Amino acid sequence: MSHNGPRPRRPRSAAVAVVAAVLGILATELVLGWPALTGALAQLRTPHPGWLLAAVGAALASMRAYASMQGRLLRAAGVRVPMVRQLALAYAAHSLSVTLPGGPAFSTGLNYRQMRRFGASPAVTSWCIALSGLLSAAALAVITAAGAFTAHGTPRWPALAVLAAAVALATAGVRRLARTPDALAPALALVNRVRRRPPGHGADRVVEFLGQLRATRLTPAHATAAAGYALLNWLLDAACLWLCLHAVAGGVGAGRLLLAYCAGMAAGTVTIVPAGLGIIDGALVLGLTTAGAATSAAVAGVVLYRLVSFGFIIAIGWLALLLIRRRESTKDGPLHRSAHSGEQRPAVP
Repeated sequence: MSHNGPRPRRPRSAAVAVVAAVLGILATELVLGWPALTGALAQLRTPHPGWLLAAVGAALASMRAYASMQGRLLRAAGVRVPMVRQLALAYAAHSLSVTLPGGPAFSTGLNYRQMRRFGASPAVTSWCIALSGLLSAAALAVITAAGAFTAHGTPRWPALAVLAAAVALATAGVRRLARTPDALAPALALVNRVRRRPPGHGADRVVEFLGQLRATRLTPAHATAAAGYALLNWLLDAACLWLCLHAVAGGVGAGRLLLAYCAGMAAGTVTIVPAGLGIIDGALVLGLTTAGAATSAAVAGVVLYRLVSFGFIIAIGWLALLLIRRRESTKDGPLHRSAHSGEQRPAVP
């Protein structure tokens, strides 16, 4: 007769060892980093009010520059938007992008809907969103190269040249297709063959879309202004970090700070953590300490910078999003049909 007694418990020595090892590592890091951490907290409690106010101003000016860049691109297509509404959209889209999982998709959707409500056609809206992203990436690459040059490093000129060429070719290619829509006929026929549709299926929609793109007139003046605003957006945000460092009695050279800043921003693009929390901060602290800043000053400066550029700006962005939603449900509700294009466009006051 078999005896069904209680089953012996599996040994948990491996799990206990792993937990003990993790706790030991954390305790060691806490002990080793305690002086820097206490020093950072002490400096963070007493930031210089003048430098802190200047940092807030730089963060606000950075958002204004980004809104101005998108406004310039819309103006190149004949769409004029009041700066207040363009700025509200920039804040709201930024907040969605950095605080939600998959935030860039929500941000793009909000930009698309609002630009359509501003009066931009679907083609112009898509062109503006895509080009603003390209300009922003190119501007960050230029600033990285400038930081490497001023810090006596070697900028990656080939990569920078490839990026600049990509922006120019994309812009020129879109304008060429808008002028000669027949050039897309072979590609459209190939797509329809894969989809098992007639060769000319959807050609009228493509022609209409490209016809809308012909409304864009990215003159040298508009292009230069948009590129300048893209550079200002990043430079003013980097200035916010520099001012936060000075607010806690720290500071590094401009070139090295730009390199640390660009490294932090680049690190934030490869994470799904909202606002790159932990990733951007770690990269910034590492870059600043490598550049010569004291560890306590680097930690305090980065924490203060994130409070300004993340906490303060994001709070404004969510308030702007609430105002946009309220406006959508009241003043911008009814749609009217455009007499020129035959498509539905929102009424813009």
